[in-house]
Amino acid sequence: MRIRTKGQGQELAMLLPALIFITALIVVPFLLSVWFSFTDQRLVPRPIPTKFIGATNYERMLVDPLFWQAIWNTVLFALIVTPVQLAMSLGAALILNSAIPFRGFFRSVAILPLLLPMTVIVSIWAVLFRIPSGPFNAVYQWFAGQGAYVDFLGNPSTAMLSVVALSAWATFPYQMLIYLAGLQDIPQDLYEASKLDGAKAWQRFRYVTWPGLRNVNIFLIIITTVGALKLFTQVDILTKGGPNGATTTIIHYLFKQGYATQKVGYASAVAVFFFLAVTAIALLQRRFLKNEGEA
Repeated sequence: MRIRTKGQGQELAMLLPALIFITALIVVPFLLSVWFSFTDQRLVPRPIPTKFIGATNYERMLVDPLFWQAIWNTVLFALIVTPVQLAMSLGAALILNSAIPFRGFFRSVAILPLLLPMTVIVSIWAVLFRIPSGPFNAVYQWFAGQGAYVDFLGNPSTAMLSVVALSAWATFPYQMLIYLAGLQDIPQDLYEASKLDGAKAWQRFRYVTWPGLRNVNIFLIIITTVGALKLFTQVDILTKGGPNGATTTIIHYLFKQGYATQKVGYASAVAVFFFLAVTAIALLQRRFLKNEGEA
């Protein structure tokens, strides 16, 4: 017979607020979404009561071309922004970890985007993208001639790349700080030994720095990918999913279905699908990266 000690009771008491929080804000809403996904639930009550319709919402979702376009746009965004953002953050961390003048000042400047709400950042970039007189177009006109301009947000071929550029800049300081912490955890003795062996800077990065950041890389790749899959604010403010659906992501599509058309049941089906897909991607990604690191 196992006797619960006083210490175990205290541990459970400390965990209880977190369990209540997770249950109230994650578990219960998810279970409600699962239930709503099998109904014709609307955002605003109507005279006809909500009824159970089985898998109709899921069937409709799978044949909706806009849904698949949103899936493709979301995957494309994640595939582009994740390596770009991690490369930017690692490069910045390597620079700020070296002995450069005014290193403390540059570290403070580098994290400024983290201090601004995403809505403010997007509004600033909207001014930069403005046509025909925005700063980006001013630079373009300097090379291409007066009167030339690029409709960064109105052209399907440049709209997604514009969102990628904004998103990579806005959130890379978070990854940079984690990389910086990882770099400072690598023993300096390894660098000194490699220098004595005649290793060049690239060789020290390849054989000392990169292996030392393995766990950091696994963590950052997973959270950056998952964060990219949840893209919404940038798209909603800048392009509203346009032009012609070129920047519609799965979260933006879900939001429009749930609020603009008030089809809560259908939006719940999309939300359940998205939750399961992201969970599966994160687990597979973690397993693959862990196996790669051990190989």
